[in-house]
Amino acid sequence: MRVRGVLRRGLTAACALAAGAVAALAQSAPPITLSVDASDAPRRIFHVRETIPAPPGRLTLVYPRWIPGEHGPTGPITDLVGLEISAGGRPIAWARDPKDMWSFTCAVPEGAAGVEAAFDYVAPLTSWTTATAELAVVNWWPLLLYPEGEKANARTFSASLRLPAGWKYGTSLGVQRETAGTIAFAPVSLVTLIDSPVLAGAHFRTVDLTPGEKPGHWLHLAGDSAVSVEIPPEEVARYRRLVAEALALFGARHYGEYHFLLALSDHLPQNGLEHHESSDNRGLERALVDDSARKVLGSLLSHEYVHSWNGKYRRPEGLVSGVSESFQPAVDSSLLWVYEGLTEYYGDVLGARSGLWTPELYRENLALYAGEMASQAGRSWRPLADTAVAAQLLYDARAEWADWRRGVDYYREGELIWLEADTIIRKNSGGRKSLDDFARGFHGAPGGGPAVRTYKYEDVVAGLNAIEPYDWNGFFETRVRRVAPLAPLGGIEGGGWKLVYTEVPPELVLAGEQESKLYDFWYSLGIVVQGDGGADDGVIRDVVPGLPAAAAGIAPGMRLVAVGGRRYSERRLRDALKAAKDVKDPIELLVENAEMFQTVKVEYHGGERYPHLERDAPRPDLLSAIAKPLRPGPAGHP
Repeated sequence: MRVRGVLRRGLTAACALAAGAVAALAQSAPPITLSVDASDAPRRIFHVRETIPAPPGRLTLVYPRWIPGEHGPTGPITDLVGLEISAGGRPIAWARDPKDMWSFTCAVPEGAAGVEAAFDYVAPLTSWTTATAELAVVNWWPLLLYPEGEKANARTFSASLRLPAGWKYGTSLGVQRETAGTIAFAPVSLVTLIDSPVLAGAHFRTVDLTPGEKPGHWLHLAGDSAVSVEIPPEEVARYRRLVAEALALFGARHYGEYHFLLALSDHLPQNGLEHHESSDNRGLERALVDDSARKVLGSLLSHEYVHSWNGKYRRPEGLVSGVSESFQPAVDSSLLWVYEGLTEYYGDVLGARSGLWTPELYRENLALYAGEMASQAGRSWRPLADTAVAAQLLYDARAEWADWRRGVDYYREGELIWLEADTIIRKNSGGRKSLDDFARGFHGAPGGGPAVRTYKYEDVVAGLNAIEPYDWNGFFETRVRRVAPLAPLGGIEGGGWKLVYTEVPPELVLAGEQESKLYDFWYSLGIVVQGDGGADDGVIRDVVPGLPAAAAGIAPGMRLVAVGGRRYSERRLRDALKAAKDVKDPIELLVENAEMFQTVKVEYHGGERYPHLERDAPRPDLLSAIAKPLRPGPAGHP
């Protein structure tokens, strides 16, 4: 499907780096040899050796700083240890730039052809490059240095990786050879290397999602146990439908092949990171086995898959770190409500269309997003646009007072805004068009290998107007750029449903509580409580300003000690909520605040309270139409 002419005017050809162009650029300088020894991965130690060709004289080596997908200067420089630089086997003195912690300067001796750099990366479990005793995820940016001043595509890297004995692996990188437990990868540019993680483990399985078809799609699984990678056939069928539904939505692909990498461990953060021809995903150890863990995994893989189109192929001009520049300059993240918000929307839509979520769970997730954004205290002072601009700060902000501060709400609130845009297009066009038409025109044809095509805000507005004329600038102005005290529920209401609250906990809340032991009293008392039975049991993680707990004087970081005179437990607090419905007395809580104890009385008599969507007839049910599979054939929902 061709790109509409009205869109083409806003595209920046300078960033359209197809594979052939990348190869041509990379030939302008001798290759850098990068050898990573991950045989110590179970101890979370990665040994690095580099050979970096360079002429005699001053040489500045930099460590990648601004990481694509992380949207911030998160290159983990503090975990680079044991740095040694040498030439011809002789040590060379180096010095860190006092104003740039990611930069090291040395002098290449006369007669030398370059330098060798050696260091270790000591990885925390929270890192994107990390490991457990049974698996490892290797993202390359913590494991390399490169010459300052070079464009990111101006140098080829010849990388190799040594794994613990018996481990298998998956990656989108091409492999030249395997010798004695070491994998030698085909030479690639720095951009492609950083965009191509490796998943490896002792318990490993690869599933071909499109057997006999081109391009190929594979799901690679590495887990902390043998049972963790025993993916059921019905789950394989869902991921196969995901690939088919994504093509039906976008109409073209922008990769030579695609690799879903899924690490399954209870010891790694549950998150994901997009790449052009692969995605780095982490789920609970039994995410493919247990129902609650599968619900927690939800649409993670579909979200990261959508990023291959929205975020990697089409990218805001301000987020081209590592394409037109190096990985050192700061980025402009102000359009993350498109980059991430639209991806959150279509990640969940494709999750529903492929069967990763039932229609009920899809609506339940929307209800939770709507309820959370409706009770978001920070929206009273901070516009959604500012959460995107300040993303590099908000990702690492502490959990306490997150509701008042506002976090990276462009994911969840972004989904609600794009849902509303979809319902507007469907209603105004009489059902002839939808946001799918925008996605197909903006992110689809022409297909082919990896490329980057940038856009501005004006291109988004023009693209929507090309599908359905409307005041899209005014639409985004009021919902994104201005303070909006009320959550954007127009998509839910325009989709034929309404947000209601009942005492019935949603399945997704129960699943999340079971796996995380974070208990949700958000919509009743206005608190979230840690309940793992350990040292943090009863700790209040956050509070909603203005709701009953906050009004009684409770703050994040305090600990619930007792409920009604008895030792706190999650069950006893729920019992107290139910009992308070029939009496006028407040709920009595004993809280600890830094070794000081205080009895607080919470005036609340509404029982447990959770958001749900309820059908609002006779309005047309557009939410069901949106979640309906596009591809004919097997039912989208098992």
